Amino acid sequence: MSQTNAPPAGVGDLPESAVSTRSISKNYGAVEALRDLSLEFPRGQLTSLLGPSGCGKTTLLKIIAGLLEPTSGEVEVNGNKVTGPGPDRAFVFQDFALLPWASVIRNVAFGLEMRGIAKSEREGIAEHYIKEVGLGGFEQSYPHELSGGMRQRVGLARALSVDAQVLLMDEPFSAVDEQTRRKFQEDLLGLVANENKTFIFVTHSIEEAVYVSDQIAILLPRPSRVSEIIRPSGFRDKGADNIRRDPEYLDIVDQIWASLRTYVE
Repeated sequence: MSQTNAPPAGVGDLPESAVSTRSISKNYGAVEALRDLSLEFPRGQLTSLLGPSGCGKTTLLKIIAGLLEPTSGEVEVNGNKVTGPGPDRAFVFQDFALLPWASVIRNVAFGLEMRGIAKSEREGIAEHYIKEVGLGGFEQSYPHELSGGMRQRVGLARALSVDAQVLLMDEPFSAVDEQTRRKFQEDLLGLVANENKTFIFVTHSIEEAVYVSDQIAILLPRPSRVSEIIRPSGFRDKGADNIRRDPEYLDIVDQIWASLRTYVE
């Protein structure tokens, strides 16, 4: 396990950053949500934001997405300053945010439709990602005909289809049952390995963060700052089925809980 105050050997070999947050602060009136928060998100990896409820994880995610403006500081994506939403980022919402009147393929292709992509091209791209997330055969179904887990897969396929280089995921698996959540986590490992995108993942689950992440940023309660950076490594190449049984995985889960338990009311 490696931390910001004790950089591990080889940290210089980490991929370059796709996203950089520099001295980000965010105030809501008299409430100070984020204070001078700086963090690097390595290209092609998954970084989880983990911390107690109300510590500003979603606020930071929305600032990176360009949906919120910081009180001070700046965000860069691929070297460009973020001034609002952009095609280089896609958001996967906790509550699915699907168009209830549109079929699965229309929902998945919606972002491409808004960009003016021809129907045949956008539907071809959408079909590819519908299959990629395990929904082949449901292209003409409607959201009310799908389970919660299937609707979340539609949201993920929509984010992938626009070919954004950064995927922002706000507790995307929290509304599904435990079995579906575990399957999503396994599928997410495959997407990170195969899609060559940068994933920023908000979760309240320590086990989930350690399972899916290349990097975990632990945030302190308001005003939020980065407490430590953890980079699980020893078990990453042992296969999805073996991660949860690995002693290092279990040790990191326990150590993170020891760090966070004092902030849990």
